[in-house]
Amino acid sequence: MTYKRFEDLPVWNAAIDLAIHVYALTSKPQFSSQRSLKDQMERAAVSVSNNIAEGFERGTNNELLAFLYIARGSAGEVRSMLCLLERLPLFHESVAEISPLKEEAESCSRQLKAWARSIQDSDLKGERHVNEKTKRIDQAVLERDEFMKELAEIKQKGTIARHQ
Repeated sequence: MTYKRFEDLPVWNAAIDLAIHVYALTSKPQFSSQRSLKDQMERAAVSVSNNIAEGFERGTNNELLAFLYIARGSAGEVRSMLCLLERLPLFHESVAEISPLKEEAESCSRQLKAWARSIQDSDLKGERHVNEKTKRIDQAVLERDEFMKELAEIKQKGTIARHQ
């Protein structure tokens, strides 16, 4: 599936959910005395979705890849800080909320890694490199594939008719 807007990307939506859940956690009273930790967690969480969006809008696969890896790094940063919180006595009351957040951050990382791999395995260079010639070639490939599918269906029907 080809996405036209970053807002439609499942991984961007997962990253937004992660940020919302991090903000819910950091709104707890324990964070009032831990402003730098709170700020860093919130910045890292927001960085995941922002880097996905920025990379998507850049228009080249090389730039998109770079931003996907930055986003993945930010998801790892969130997960690392959540691991720290689990070990700090001040946050023992929040341990039940921390584990699902770590899973969300890890899920974002896995999705980003899979997307990056698919881009690396692709011959496409990105939207910025699409021109009339590449559009014509893509259209010809689609038309050929549709023709080959129809031909296979006709052949299959002919085979079935002969065996009846």
